[in-house]
Amino acid sequence: MSKILIIEDDNDTADLQKDYLEMNEYQVDTVGSGDAGLNRALKGDYDMLILDLGLPKVDGFEICKRVREEKEIPIMIISSRTDEIDIVRGLGIGADDYMTKPFSPSEMVARVKAHLACYDRLMKVMHRKNDVIEIRKIKIDKTARRVFIRDVERSFTTKEFDLLCFLAEHPNHVFSKEELFREIWDMDSVGDIATVTVHIKKIREKVEEESSKPQYIETIWGVGYRFKM
Repeated sequence: MSKILIIEDDNDTADLQKDYLEMNEYQVDTVGSGDAGLNRALKGDYDMLILDLGLPKVDGFEICKRVREEKEIPIMIISSRTDEIDIVRGLGIGADDYMTKPFSPSEMVARVKAHLACYDRLMKVMHRKNDVIEIRKIKIDKTARRVFIRDVERSFTTKEFDLLCFLAEHPNHVFSKEELFREIWDMDSVGDIATVTVHIKKIREKVEEESSKPQYIETIWGVGYRFKM
């Protein structure tokens, strides 16, 4: 259940917002002053903030600015101020949305749902871990398609990356040139297996300390290549 904090000094407005949000199964807290609201917003574990601008002690602009400096949660301003300069200022300091009073409670709920859905997608992307292969001093980030050799990023062509990644995903398995060509180039070799040899040579130049004495990609004479753990 998403938690929403409402900072609003008009009790009737705060109650109206809270009632409609709770009817849609949100957990809602309300605060009536700017200083207490700012403290609650910064210290509480809320998923969204709804605030007025004309608040006692600390106004909504300052609250929005301070919260945005520390948190990525959606912030919606609902205010009786209709001047364009206030709307532009509110959005410019970090608010995600601005509604003017009087407002439609149903529209408010619809906007809240949209912002929370967007925030949820953002959090999932941010917390999604990249698919990474690490073997000794080689780190292959499959998600970002980046390769680090001894903590230094090296540039790989598309096929070099695909070939290195495939071999690293199947350590200690010997693949013939024909098998690698079919796997990486997605076609039968038909005399083109020299392409594999060239790409292996280029990869070795980037990952091996001495390409003439490979420690990662071994040549199994008469058979093919093997990525050694």
